[in-house]
Amino acid sequence: MRSIPRPSRLRAPLGLRGRASEAAATLGLETVGDVLEHLPDRHLDREERTLASLAPGEEATVGVVVRGVDTRPMRRRRGVRVEARVADASGPALAVWFNQPWVARQLGPGTSVLLRGALKRGNEFHVREWEQDDGADAAVHTLGRVAVYRAAEGISKRSLRDLAQRARDALGEVVEPLPAALRAEERLPDRPAALAAAHFPETDADFDAARERLALEELLLLELALGRRKRERRARRRAVALELGGGLAEPWRKALPFDLTGEQRAAIAAIDGDLASEAAMHRLLMGEVGSGKTVVALHAMLRAVEDGRQAALMAPTETLADQHLTTLDRLLGGLVPIALLTGATPAARRRELLGRLGSGELGLVVGTHALIELAVRFRDLAVAVVDEEHRFGVRQREALDAKAPDGRAPHLLHLTATPIPRTLELTGYGELEVTALHELPRGRRQVETHVVSGERARGRAYERAREEIARGRQCFVVCSLVEESESLQARAATAEAERLRATEFRDHRVALVHGQLPSAQKQAAMREFASGSADVLVATSVIEVGIDVPNATTMLIEEAERYGLSQLHQLRGRVGRGEHRGLCILFGDPKLPRLEAIARESNGFRLAEVDLELRGAGEVLGTRQHGMPRLKFAELPEDGGLLVRGRVRAEALLELDPGLEAPEHALLRAALEARFDGA
Repeated sequence: MRSIPRPSRLRAPLGLRGRASEAAATLGLETVGDVLEHLPDRHLDREERTLASLAPGEEATVGVVVRGVDTRPMRRRRGVRVEARVADASGPALAVWFNQPWVARQLGPGTSVLLRGALKRGNEFHVREWEQDDGADAAVHTLGRVAVYRAAEGISKRSLRDLAQRARDALGEVVEPLPAALRAEERLPDRPAALAAAHFPETDADFDAARERLALEELLLLELALGRRKRERRARRRAVALELGGGLAEPWRKALPFDLTGEQRAAIAAIDGDLASEAAMHRLLMGEVGSGKTVVALHAMLRAVEDGRQAALMAPTETLADQHLTTLDRLLGGLVPIALLTGATPAARRRELLGRLGSGELGLVVGTHALIELAVRFRDLAVAVVDEEHRFGVRQREALDAKAPDGRAPHLLHLTATPIPRTLELTGYGELEVTALHELPRGRRQVETHVVSGERARGRAYERAREEIARGRQCFVVCSLVEESESLQARAATAEAERLRATEFRDHRVALVHGQLPSAQKQAAMREFASGSADVLVATSVIEVGIDVPNATTMLIEEAERYGLSQLHQLRGRVGRGEHRGLCILFGDPKLPRLEAIARESNGFRLAEVDLELRGAGEVLGTRQHGMPRLKFAELPEDGGLLVRGRVRAEALLELDPGLEAPEHALLRAALEARFDGA
């Protein structure tokens, strides 16, 4: 692996020992170069004041001369008190340190010092920080612009300021990776100047400009890494180019009893373009709840079937796979055979399906992880759809790739009902082509949402649910756990179903479904509810996605604070899918920010932005994208504008020089490989 050669001073260890060394390591600080890249969070502007100008309790920095020092035991508690008689031109004071006896040995008469603290009772100045006054340039902790660093237990902000001061001499050896032309076009300072201005700025504007320059470089490198991986994947993952227009997909689409939205038609056109190429499709289709992703996915699957090949849809749970089968079968209207393969498929039925898949007789199949088992062989798998792709691991998706014949990969379409903010689309999903569906089908209305607490509000919520049932509609009740847990004090689905049968819904039919039920019981409960035989379905979040019961208009969610914002939005999307408007009532704290957001906002894409602001991007960047280190300088989503600039610059660079082989790109390539381990 090529990397930037690091001069010796940047590689030099920090010289820390024991607890301080361990604490620095938790911050990623092991060398002088690491310290230079550990930027302050902010700077404090500390001006020098005179003793006589201070009001009692006011914190300030004063420059004084020591006249004498004494150490005394503290009267009311153990410890010592260092007292230094000090003065400036405005008068005298008594500087006091608590339990720091070593200070007395460092303060001789005539010593000039800078003290940071507050004037207390009498004429005492209680010292919080201090340093010897060797001139303004030497003041690091108490005077002028003082850096505030993110610290850790065992190493203080003061120690980090000292480390930054010592690292300052190594700035001249920092390598500039950005091409001169790019820096000129973007009007960027060089990297050494930016690091210097970040640690030792003259103004806040200098610090902001320096951090932005470093953040733009970091995001540019990230986008270059993602762009190169995408190009390498396209070259590596070869697929069969499908012959389109075989007389199946388009007639089916035209015969649908509803009109596609403009975004659905655009998505189909983009997917058709992918399928007609030998570069394997690797596209993410994300959409608002109820935006019609399944129709688009089925169109892609039918393209494979009309070309004499096969397609598969893989879902993360048996419940969701079963629901997909029902939905696809309804949309197909008997046009082509389709079957379900899960871990619960009976042995005889499984043998039959494996034979039909192996011979190519069965063109469409829906399943769970069972589809990627070694025994499952397709004659010619050309299109694979993966629903809720974030629930599958990399190895599982690779196993699905291996099902295609002759070493070729299937065209892969990922589905997610969790809208992804633009920030994460450009980072955590940067290796995929992304298509978004914002539009809802005509006639679909927003779900009325309320967050309530207290027994009176709870009673009214049940009353609203009974009113809907009396009108011939149905209700979901969602609980967070399957079994009771005293430690979590959760209303478990099993216990809640029994309680509701005996109390709130004693005159109604209550069904129960959760992930720990045997498959047959889950399917029976879902069929009972879908057919209208049950008025109420008590469930865990197993119903979060893919469940489509148009007659269900009401949802009650217990302990809503236990769910994430996107999960609440997905759950809410299970109601109001028919001709009647949906109602969602969440039991929880109405002042909790994410519950305030879900009650206020119905647009999933805007909710995704809110969720990102509340949680930050670190979790996604740190875990979803393998090999993507956490960001040092950029702050997402706040730096979304810089991210877009980085993406634009990266695309332009890779279009001009895909391998970054040009001499002017050598240092940029080295920085990229050092940062992303050979990306």
